[in-house]
Amino acid sequence: MTARTPDKTVPVVLIGTPQTIGNCARQLSRSSLIDHRAIGAVTLQATEELPEWSPDIPLLGTIDELHELRVRQPFELALVSIPAVMTSAMMRVRQALDDIGVPMRRLPTIEDVLIHDEGSDARHRGLPVDPTLLIGREPRKLNVDAATRLLRGQSVLITGAGGSIGSELARICAGCGPERIVLMERSENALFEIDRQLGTSHPDLSRRAILHDVVEESGTKRHLLDERPDVVFHAAAHKHVPMMEDHPAAAVNNNVFGTRAIADAAVAAGTARFVMISSDKAVNPTSVMGATKRLAELYVRHLNQPSVQTGTRFRVVRFGNVLGSACSVLPIWLNQLADGGPITVTDPRMTRYFMTIPEAASLVIQAAAMEGSGIEGASVFELDMGDAIPILDIALRLVRLSGLRPVVDTSDIRDLPDETQRLLRGPADGTTVSIRLTGIRPGEKLHEELAYLVEQLQPTGTDGILSWSGPEPELADVRSMVGDLETIRDEFSRETVVSALVRHVPELAVTSTTKGSGGVQAA
Repeated sequence: MTARTPDKTVPVVLIGTPQTIGNCARQLSRSSLIDHRAIGAVTLQATEELPEWSPDIPLLGTIDELHELRVRQPFELALVSIPAVMTSAMMRVRQALDDIGVPMRRLPTIEDVLIHDEGSDARHRGLPVDPTLLIGREPRKLNVDAATRLLRGQSVLITGAGGSIGSELARICAGCGPERIVLMERSENALFEIDRQLGTSHPDLSRRAILHDVVEESGTKRHLLDERPDVVFHAAAHKHVPMMEDHPAAAVNNNVFGTRAIADAAVAAGTARFVMISSDKAVNPTSVMGATKRLAELYVRHLNQPSVQTGTRFRVVRFGNVLGSACSVLPIWLNQLADGGPITVTDPRMTRYFMTIPEAASLVIQAAAMEGSGIEGASVFELDMGDAIPILDIALRLVRLSGLRPVVDTSDIRDLPDETQRLLRGPADGTTVSIRLTGIRPGEKLHEELAYLVEQLQPTGTDGILSWSGPEPELADVRSMVGDLETIRDEFSRETVVSALVRHVPELAVTSTTKGSGGVQAA
């Protein structure tokens, strides 16, 4: 049989990354479609040359130049090969080809075929990779019996209920047989969504959605007196370190006075248990956010003293970074991957303690539910998150799990950990994604801490939770702190607010500056 002689040769452009274009060229050259001829390559971003193994494919330009390229050298079809994680880049290509009326055919990359599957998004709440694979350990599981004993038949109120932790708390609580769930949230869209989810998953559960900011003290008290919750989980807070460096008064209002408002309201309403969610950044704080969380902890802890006699059992639960939470590093990196990179990492030496959202919420509930000897006197609980992990390692794992190859300039970095070196030495083939080192940001530490040196952490008998039962803050000191900060709640001057914070959190003086963050970046 002789090969068919084509009446017309179809000119094709190959669109993708330098690596995927070479694979496309080789597959097209081996195809039986001898009437399709690659006339050149178009990349997502400007590049000087294609890999050595695609010498016969001239580089025409970038996707932003498609219209001019077609005028200069007409083509009738685009063969597109872009990794599945680069969703934004794919949308740009589709739009550009639609604008010039050229059809496209998508050629999946080998990484897409081997790594990605259709069910992953549903299993991991929209994330294309399993967060547990990034932290390198198995997350601790919820003790369902203990949580059910605490929550069954109880009225539960959650502040910040539309946030990442608050919404997960709501979902877990809803499955433990409460009599009623009250969702308090100041973001209309976030409140609508978690209320909708609970209505779908637990249609018979009594619930109320309250659009309200806990900082508004009188309204907070009215709502709690109306609802009379048995258990309050206080998750509402400002949490972004660089952003709060620019807005210290907002951090004071939300983190300190929002906590005071909901804690006092819980006492007035006769709430049995109150749990505040804090942060490892409250330990020896170097940031405005950490300092305000430290002061919020002090306020909650002083209410737990026998001399105050509130009748409410107060607990503070402190943990580190929650992987996958809104505006945290993982969603930012995924967006950067979708655009084709680069991924930004502040400092290759920086380490953090990481947890997944379900793990963090589960351990908060378990800390609230714990009973027994050695627990009753404790008001601060630490969640054991394993070893601190270099943020660079998380970025490298994300890129590898996405079927891509990370490229980062480590020539000026000495003594990289063995695991970091292993991730950098991984397979050399595949589409590359750059990791750009941007430098540490205002208020950030290289290494976070879980406890002050003077604090003695003790096991609680519950896996993953430690307690500290040291001296509680002096009542006079807390009253002085609140009175002082009242005077700067509406202060416009950053210097004035930071000076007030330093008076009550002296550790902040070591790193506080007169300048803000100058913007917010990924980790």
